[in-house]
Amino acid sequence: MNLTICPVELADVPLLFAFIQKKAEFDRSLGAFSGQLQTSEQALRETLFNAAPYATAVFAEVDRQPVGFALYYFRYSSFQGRPSLWLDDLYIDAFKRGQGIGTRLFQHLVQLGQSHRCSHMAWNAHEDNQRGLRFYQNMGAKIIDQQGSILYFRLNLPIDFSISAAPAKSANQIVG
Repeated sequence: MNLTICPVELADVPLLFAFIQKKAEFDRSLGAFSGQLQTSEQALRETLFNAAPYATAVFAEVDRQPVGFALYYFRYSSFQGRPSLWLDDLYIDAFKRGQGIGTRLFQHLVQLGQSHRCSHMAWNAHEDNQRGLRFYQNMGAKIIDQQGSILYFRLNLPIDFSISAAPAKSANQIVG
């Protein structure tokens, strides 16, 4: 398997939009999303490919075929004097899950955060996404809060992936 992580380019917007639609369907299947998508290909072009993009997206490709994506942006803490990386979406096609693609995509984001001197990465996930919760905790993330069915994760940076994180005892255990 030849796996590469590559930036989403302007010409890729229709494919990115298709992945966002798949992610919305996945979230619907968990009960995590019940609304209508408010975005469009045009909105993605205007917000991700302008002079000051609001976010960035990357594809995970296997043998040059996109099988997943991540969408993220940087935030800034005046108290820490450092940025952090907010992971808005991470999605791998169902038929490719469990093959290490999500791990490589996640590690790419960690390395990106470290290269930008980020203090941490953060994101949220629905409590019914048990496979995703286990994945994030196996990557070393901690649940720092829960609001209803939404769990909030944090992964302090820098980290060393040569040391494997111990799996959590409970998939939705909040760490203070």
